Amino acid sequence: METNELMTILEQLERDKGIDKEILIAAVEAAVASAARKILSVGEEEDVKAVLNRKTGKLKAYAGDQEIRSSEFGRIAAQTAKQVVIQKIREAEKDVVYTEYQARIGQIISGSVYRFEKGNIIIDLGKTEGCLLRSEQSPKEEFKQGDRVRAYVLNASRETKGPQIILSRAHPSFVKRLFELEVPEIYEGIVEIKSIARAAGERTKIAVYSKDDKVDCVGACVGMRGSRVKNIVTELQGERIDIVRYSEDIKEYIQAALSPAEISQIQVKSDDKKANLIVAEDQLSLAIGKRGQNVRLASELVGWDLNIFTADQWKQHLDQLLGGSSTSTAKESAPEANAGEGPKEEEVGLEDLPGVGEKLIESLKEAGFDSLQKIADAQITQLTEIKGLGEVKAEKIIEKAKNLLKNS
Repeated sequence: METNELMTILEQLERDKGIDKEILIAAVEAAVASAARKILSVGEEEDVKAVLNRKTGKLKAYAGDQEIRSSEFGRIAAQTAKQVVIQKIREAEKDVVYTEYQARIGQIISGSVYRFEKGNIIIDLGKTEGCLLRSEQSPKEEFKQGDRVRAYVLNASRETKGPQIILSRAHPSFVKRLFELEVPEIYEGIVEIKSIARAAGERTKIAVYSKDDKVDCVGACVGMRGSRVKNIVTELQGERIDIVRYSEDIKEYIQAALSPAEISQIQVKSDDKKANLIVAEDQLSLAIGKRGQNVRLASELVGWDLNIFTADQWKQHLDQLLGGSSTSTAKESAPEANAGEGPKEEEVGLEDLPGVGEKLIESLKEAGFDSLQKIADAQITQLTEIKGLGEVKAEKIIEKAKNLLKNS
């Protein structure tokens, strides 16, 4: 490496990669000093340092105050400096990618399917690769190598091998971003997405509100002849989307959220954010939905606990309240149709999960998974946040919960 060649390279790196030249110089000096100590005959007790002349680009090594003069030093210095520069270039490129995708968390990006790895899909993003985790995939979607894929950037982290970009197509915010891209009124801030609830691959409920009385928020999201929402449904490969009109009136909001079912009567407990809904007999299955999906998503959308009754079930419930030893005791034992489970209490509980010990059951309950239904509806990534619960075991527990509910 010629006299000024090293300085020219370092200055070029500063311009192109954004690495401070002084950081590079310090790295080169430290690496050369370390190499000089290992190869040259220098005692362990002696302080060895390397100095790079900023003007001439010459590297000199010193043991104490004495300059080390050796025919080997020039070759060692050149090789070491070259290695340091290459390493810093790689680190800088990784940092650029990490910084770029860290800023893009919460956005939608596109890439092509590169390979499949233990159920995960590796997406080629150009500068780097993204990982569409199995738990972040919509269960009804299938892709093959080379397919173009759009996904939501869930996270970006620094790893030894380079930046790790985690993608999702199952996250509720993926649908939210699709609406923002498809509906100009949302992008411009005229129509606001108030809430969203999703069962990936099956159904999404989204609540919208218009800040302009002249703009119909639901119509804007649906589009002319349904063109806008159809584009989103196509992107989600057929996932059903219910667009709900948000209202400050909680009863109106609940009625809209539970559509297409009709509610005969609503009794709200504002302090507890709970509501008892009475529906006609022929509306019960529609209100609850397949596997409790409709009421569960409506409850999540509104942020209230919704309990569904027919008129006869409500009468039985009131009889139990009046006949109980105390109001609180009667309420606790009342057969409420919580989150779409129907009027009867669960006959099976967490204790019936095969192969799940008491300690893990307590951990599940502490994390908020205190019913089989909540476990069955959980994402694998939610369960793996519990200490000692890995991805494989989490998947098995979810499957066991679904089987117990199905057979109960």
